[in-house]
Amino acid sequence: MSDDKNNGMSRRDALKLLGAVPLTGALHWTPEAISRATHVLQQDDVEAPKVRPKFFTAHEDATVRILVDLIIPRDERSGSATDARVPEFMDYMLGEATEMNRVEMRGGLAWLDTECRTRFNANFVNCTDAQRRQLLDDISWPEKARPEMSHGVAFFNSFRDFTASGFFSSQMGWKDVRYIGNVFNPNWNGCPTEVLHQLGVSYDS
Repeated sequence: MSDDKNNGMSRRDALKLLGAVPLTGALHWTPEAISRATHVLQQDDVEAPKVRPKFFTAHEDATVRILVDLIIPRDERSGSATDARVPEFMDYMLGEATEMNRVEMRGGLAWLDTECRTRFNANFVNCTDAQRRQLLDDISWPEKARPEMSHGVAFFNSFRDFTASGFFSSQMGWKDVRYIGNVFNPNWNGCPTEVLHQLGVSYDS
């Protein structure tokens, strides 16, 4: 993970990576399931600021909160993944997921702890920021990763996809990409003349 001025991968970089790397063993969700989770969390926002995890253990939840914010940190444009309640989104989705999806998630989080204990004698949540980034550097780039890191690579790329799904399904994520939906624009004057010329078309043809 390359550092930017916020000491983390920007969400724009994360989006580019999502389209550039193979998501081996990715967790797949239907649009209906994502919409349902988003709707439930929007209702929870009114009732309670934070939902107690139903799938994640307390330790897993703490790990997830650190990891999602390393993937999508807070910046000058919008909040972080935890600000967008991505951990709650993940927890809800995994509560309705297949047993295989749950095993993949739980196994991947355990892999992070195992690797951190081997390297730094501490779980992921107890490592320093620099130590966490050192580990993530080894699994963020599939084409550069060592063969023995294959399990970590598969998990991290799947997790990164899951994080982006949660963030960009949230109201904060919509605002981040400046999505306004199908809104009437009274000031639309058509395609610029120079662009029409480049395309070799006109409104008269």
